[in-house]
Formats: sequence, C-alpha cells, structure tokens
Amino acid sequence: DLHSLAACNEIGCRRLVAMMREFGLADLTRLAGRILENSNRAMLAAIAELPRGTWHHAMTVDGFEAPVEIVAAMTVEADRIIIDFEGTSPVSGHGVNVPYCYTQAYASYGVRCLVGSTIMNNAGSLAPIEVRAPVGSILNAPRPAAVSARHAVGQMLPDVMFGLLHQVLPDGAPAEGAASLWAMMLFGGPGAGDLPAHGATPFSVMGILAGGMGARPHQDGLSATAFPSRVRCVPIEISEAMSPIVVWRKELVTDSGGAGRQRGGLGQVLEIENTEPMPFAMTAATCDRRIFPARGRDGGGAGALGAVRLKSGRIFEGKHKHTIPAGEQLVLELPGGGGLGDPRERERALVVQDVRLGLVSAEAAVRDYGLDPDALE
Repeated sequence: DLHSLAACNEIGCRRLVAMMREFGLADLTRLAGRILENSNRAMLAAIAELPRGTWHHAMTVDGFEAPVEIVAAMTVEADRIIIDFEGTSPVSGHGVNVPYCYTQAYASYGVRCLVGSTIMNNAGSLAPIEVRAPVGSILNAPRPAAVSARHAVGQMLPDVMFGLLHQVLPDGAPAEGAASLWAMMLFGGPGAGDLPAHGATPFSVMGILAGGMGARPHQDGLSATAFPSRVRCVPIEISEAMSPIVVWRKELVTDSGGAGRQRGGLGQVLEIENTEPMPFAMTAATCDRRIFPARGRDGGGAGALGAVRLKSGRIFEGKHKHTIPAGEQLVLELPGGGGLGDPRERERALVVQDVRLGLVSAEAAVRDYGLDPDALE
C-alpha cells in the first residue's frame, strides 16, 4: 500500500508540474480559488432546487452491548443543508464509536450522492452541508472513547441520509444495504492467546468482505459490493497462501437480496476451515446486520440477515472473539440489501432470469413475486 501511494504521488507531482509549465503558472492559488468558487455556486444551485423544510429518519443497527439508534433530521434552507443527529444513542464501551470527523465525512457523502452528484467534490461543494452530532453520542465520541471499529456504525450513515432524501427527491433513493464491511481477522498457533500452540503454524490473516447493496430506483442492488467504502475484497487465495486456512465455499446466497420491483443485492457465504488439526479464532467486531436487516423501500422486502456460525449448527452471538474447534468449519453469511418497490411489479422475464441464475429460488419467485410456476418450466 505504501509503495503504491508513493508511486501515485510521484506521477501526480510530475503531471502537475508539467501542466503548470504548459500554462505558465507559478502557483495554483487563482486556479484553486476558481474551482472552489464554481463548485460552491453549483452546489448552492442544486440545494435551491430542493423543497424547504425538515425531515426525519431513524435506523436501528446491531451495535455491541446494545442496539444503536441512529436518529437524524435534515433541514433544507435556501443556502444550506443541516444534518442533526440529536437523539442518537450514547457512546459504547467498545470500539464501535465514531469520531466526529468520520460522521461528517460519511453523512456528507450520503448527501452528495444524491444532491449535486455531478459536481466536483471539494471544500466548495461540501461547505453548504452542516453536520451536527451531540458530543457524547456514538457519532461524536470524545477522547478517549475507543473507535477502532468505527465503520461498523459510521458506514451506515449514507443509508440514513438516503432515508431522509427519499422523502425529498422525486426519483427517490436506494433502499438500505449491508453497508458495514465485515473484517474477517483469523488467527491461530503460537501467540494467538489461549489457543493450543504446540505443533500449530502461527498465522494472522485479514479478509475484507461485503454484503449486498440496496436496490436502486431504476436498477437492482449490486451483490457482494462494498458501499459506501468501495473497498475491494481481499482475494481468498492471498489468505490461503499465507496461512493453513482454506475456504471451501464462497458464493452468493440465494434469496438474500430483498424482493422488489428492483431486487436488493445479494450477500455472500464463506465456509472456512483450518487444514491443520488445530483450532483457530476469529474476531467478529464488525459483523453487523445480524439482528436488524437492511430495510426495503416503497414496498420492497428486507435483505437477509447475516450470520456467524459453525457448519455443525452452533450460532455465534455478538461482536466477540470466537474459537472454531479443530475439524470444524466457520460459516460466514453476509447480509443482503433491501428491495425497492412492489415485488409483483418486477418484470416477469427478470424474475425468471433470477431463478435460472440461482439468485432467487423458485419458491420465492412464486411466493414473493407472484410468478406463475408454469413460467419456470
């Protein structure tokens, strides 16, 4: 990562200097000012097209020791949008707290996805968006509150913004999605706490996993796609090459996308085992939407819940460290995104195609979409 960043900076510097030489620029002050001014003016024009008023929305997510209530109000004025998280749950005793700067970033991002989305993202276009969160709330955690797993709550904020903006914009907004990434930290062998060490290969590998996105106003939700972070999932081959871990199964979960005129994106399932006859462990601090699913919108169904369990049947509860016994397989089922619109308004050909691709079961096609069973023959 460091090498790639250094290389990008080096190339960027060369091209910037070449551009400045081509146009005879000694500095970037006037150019930057013009860009920020134009972006600000365009964003103000976009806000001016919105109706004035205040709208409210809330979301409940799993949290750690207790569910977290994210409560938000959006006020649209002539020259600004105010997002206020008054009423949101207090700080947690665990690392799912969100620093204020993170709250500002992800709430603003959610607004910008739908308001002035074609305008350049910079200080000029962000200036009219004001984000407020009470100090001591989980979205404005003061020092020394733990914030290492801040994305488990913070990455839900764009979907909260969509819930607000859906009440304002004529084309509406996407349904809720899995949002929070699942960070799969697997470890074993010497140095892995209370796990047996004798004869075991020491390892510690991390995988990034994504569930399904919510359905969009005119398109289905994307499956196994990281939104809003856009982080790429780590290829399982990397984890397998660095450890005795093997992933026996990694595929989309049938029926995990919420039913709707536009279907929610699907979650994925992984089955993981230690090839050595030794136990291993997983930390599950970021595995959210196991209790509260991604909700559908305008009659669409909710996405499927996520789950962390053993293939033999035992279900793991909470965001804790879990030990997988020797010879057992860890099963991770990531949540799906919500659907949008009445499922029975979905094009029949799309439902049939979903069934043939294994995205929707024949039973769900008949039950949720009202498909004639003869259409599947």
